[in-house]
Amino acid sequence: QVQLVESGGGSVQPGSSLTLSCRVSGFTLDDYGIGWFRQAPGKEREAVASMSVFDDSTSYPDFLKGRFIISRDKAKDTIYLQMNSLTPEDTAVYYCAADRLGSWHPEVPGVWKHLTLWGQGTLVTVSS
Repeated sequence: QVQLVESGGGSVQPGSSLTLSCRVSGFTLDDYGIGWFRQAPGKEREAVASMSVFDDSTSYPDFLKGRFIISRDKAKDTIYLQMNSLTPEDTAVYYCAADRLGSWHPEVPGVWKHLTLWGQGTLVTVSS
């Protein structure tokens, strides 16, 4: 059974760091491109990071200004998203995703619609 299970969300203060995890099962990360997305209330889902299955290269949207880092540990079947210098605008439900597409750029509009495997999401709230 294919599953992606996120964890690590919570409430933090502005300026904090937080690392999200996504444990996968039922498939191997050797064959799938991976990414993280988020969706704030009333807004469309947007990509915040991706990693290519072909060369492990990573991509981020410009608006993040280098604050987020995606990584994976194949031995643990786990994907991570390290988030730094969080602001209230980062408040959202965060989702991990995987797809045999293998590679995509986060700034491609609506790319999330083409990805097949998703976690259930974990809420991150940034507030003072």
